Amino acid sequence: MSELATRPAPVPGAERILALDVLRGFAVLGILAMNIQAFGLPFSAYSNLGVWEAPSRLDTWLWGFAHLFAEQKFMTLFSLLFGAGVALMLERLEHKELRAAAVHYRRTFGLMLIGLAHAYLLWYGDILFTYAVCALVLYPFRHVRPKRLLVAGIVVLCVAPAVSQVWGYALRQMPPEKQAEAMAGLLPSEKEMTKEVEIYRGGWWGQMEHRAPTSFWLETAGLGLFTFWRACGLMLMGMALYKWGVITAGRSPAFYRRMALAGFGVGVPLVVWGMIYVLQRDFHFEATWLDGGVFNYFGSLGVSLGYVALVMLWCVSSQPGAVTRSLAAVGRMALTNYLMQTILCVFIFYGFGLGLFAHLSRSALWLVVLAIWAFQMLLSPWWLARFRFGPFEWLWRTMTYLRPQPMRRSEV
Repeated sequence: MSELATRPAPVPGAERILALDVLRGFAVLGILAMNIQAFGLPFSAYSNLGVWEAPSRLDTWLWGFAHLFAEQKFMTLFSLLFGAGVALMLERLEHKELRAAAVHYRRTFGLMLIGLAHAYLLWYGDILFTYAVCALVLYPFRHVRPKRLLVAGIVVLCVAPAVSQVWGYALRQMPPEKQAEAMAGLLPSEKEMTKEVEIYRGGWWGQMEHRAPTSFWLETAGLGLFTFWRACGLMLMGMALYKWGVITAGRSPAFYRRMALAGFGVGVPLVVWGMIYVLQRDFHFEATWLDGGVFNYFGSLGVSLGYVALVMLWCVSSQPGAVTRSLAAVGRMALTNYLMQTILCVFIFYGFGLGLFAHLSRSALWLVVLAIWAFQMLLSPWWLARFRFGPFEWLWRTMTYLRPQPMRRSEV
């Protein structure tokens, strides 16, 4: 074979799987429905409806809608898709007898660097670093059979709620002053929240006072206690779903109808049960972060699998229309669109931009979400009609393959 034939390179557009791109586009748009609360409100307001200001009835209903259909659901979808993407890439590289391990680990470290820059320079809520850490352990699983991948994924997924229950038991044994100290980071005082608001209404450098330690906590303690186990378990399950053809529209419409019914049938009642549990206890720490959180933790998997089934059913049952093509374009630029959401939101909310941090109600935040969704649905197909990749996909691929990738469609 020639040098070009044996050199690893990005997948050409003609070889992409439409259903994966559509699902990825759906996920990257949906995740903003929850992230917007972390962009526009104090950190603790993300998990507590009444932390910053008394919610209106509309705020409460919209919180319930977001909790039922978005909270952890799109992070779950992203994790499943990431695992599927790793399995797909490694399969194609090994089929061509190329150096799969080298490409995988360069790709992983490239994503890690992008995630660190995202977290420490713009927004502490980055998920890319977590995905890169999880990807470090995925390579040895590439040839494991789907059933074993599924079992391994379920076992790993169960670690985080087990840890939270152990930690909750230990917390209950502490004296009251130690409990307050342990919960201080997640239940800040009004004075601390006011300071946080002042920080984010200020300049970029001053925000490092909150952004850097919050990012560090999320990428160390938060990663070890929760996000690693959840994301890694879901990635293993995503690899299994890819090998079974579930996540690539490779099954029958009847299969996806049954899958949707099972996913929503189990997931929705669990999430609703958890919502009621948390509301009845007025977002008490243990209800929100420990006991009640378990319902949404597992219920989210069911709802997310229901989403997978509906999107796959849509892809196998109809010819691609304008909405499908637009979602696929958003998905092909998922990294760029994810980071673009941060860039747009920090400009809208932070002091070096429009300075609207903690000025908008939860209801008003949805208007920002709708505007960004419309913008990305229009921009993505326009961009890909002219360029082969989104700008951050180009950067990631250049880091992965150690050479600049041709950007314009006219380039060879």
